[in-house]
Amino acid sequence: MLDVNIIRAQPEMIRQMLTNRNRDTDILDRFLSADSEWRSLTDENNRLRKVKNEVSVQISKMGKGDEKDAKVLEMRDVAEKIKNNDARIAELEVIREDCVLNIPNMPHSSVPIGKDSTENVVVYERGEKKKFDFAPKQHWEIAEALDIIDFDRGVKVAGSGFYCLKGDGARLERALINFFLDTHRVQGYTEVFPPVVVNKTALTGTGQYPNLKDDMYYMEKDDMFLNPTAEVPVTNLFMDEILEKDRLPILYTAYLPSFRREVGKHADTKGIIRVHEFNKVEMVRFVHPDTSYDVLETLRGDAEELITGLGLPYRVLLLCTGDMGFSCSKCYDLELHAPANDVWLEASSCSNFTDFQARRARIKFRPEPHLKSEFIHTLNGSGLALPRTMVAILENYQNKDGTVTIPEVLRKYMMGQETIG
Repeated sequence: MLDVNIIRAQPEMIRQMLTNRNRDTDILDRFLSADSEWRSLTDENNRLRKVKNEVSVQISKMGKGDEKDAKVLEMRDVAEKIKNNDARIAELEVIREDCVLNIPNMPHSSVPIGKDSTENVVVYERGEKKKFDFAPKQHWEIAEALDIIDFDRGVKVAGSGFYCLKGDGARLERALINFFLDTHRVQGYTEVFPPVVVNKTALTGTGQYPNLKDDMYYMEKDDMFLNPTAEVPVTNLFMDEILEKDRLPILYTAYLPSFRREVGKHADTKGIIRVHEFNKVEMVRFVHPDTSYDVLETLRGDAEELITGLGLPYRVLLLCTGDMGFSCSKCYDLELHAPANDVWLEASSCSNFTDFQARRARIKFRPEPHLKSEFIHTLNGSGLALPRTMVAILENYQNKDGTVTIPEVLRKYMMGQETIG
């Protein structure tokens, strides 16, 4: 979340930021109104408590009589006033907290201002788009013909938006996960395997709650959620901690199944481009605030190394203010080319959250042993999301005879197998 002092001191800057992000500015007005009243009542109560303490000392030294009785009655009124103010202050604190939790992060100055995804900026495009001497098939046609995905039985077990990988499809997915994790280990990441379920505090820490609460699977009996991305449990491993400077940077990677309800999103429902459960390998970095924007470029490079290793054509987008995630200060999307429909599919988002998540999750570091602790900067990148990576492989590596060539870097994870047929 943003520093409350910045919101107070520069409300018009915050208002413009909300406008640039296509957010309702009423939330700022609600905050300013509640915060103004909260500060006024807090000051009043501090003054009243001081008066009450001073008069109480006077009363203790007074003899019996009308003057003492009058002072006692006066202080009872003061005590009642303090009580009523405290009740209102508590109400205002709830309003203030709700407002602050729903105000997004400030975009970096290099982020383009735009209303939606049509105004994202293509940074560059790498790799040759695949050209075929036959009509390329859609990924689901390829998969069903090879009997490596079973859509009907996935729906039977869990419902629409779920699927079942089988045979070489399951092996290919496992090979991708191992390739991603092994590459990240060489890049310097420590592998972790956190819980799949997360609590509301963790989701609040990384900014998914309350912003995306309707897009998550909620287990009411336990007041728990299925994680929408491994970013949530991995980042919150350091919730409420103060790290020593010499521990930085900390690099974690994790494989985890993730779950999203995809409320209101009906496009791309055919195949596995948009599904409710998906595997993903995540990269999370905890870094010194002075380095985070340079580290974002490195993080993006780590994700690109996976794509180039797979030999897939891709492009990098710098997201505009209207398309960037709630917690992001700056974000790159890495999109893979799917030739059957000549479309680009997002397989990774690499984001710098600055201290936005750290404030919410209370993750700090101590610059020096004698200095006050400061909020750390967090970054996150998908490395990579599996369904769309699978789509890109099936469509780019398909052959005229219906087989699929396995990318060379994956063959050692598939016992030397070169094709799926």
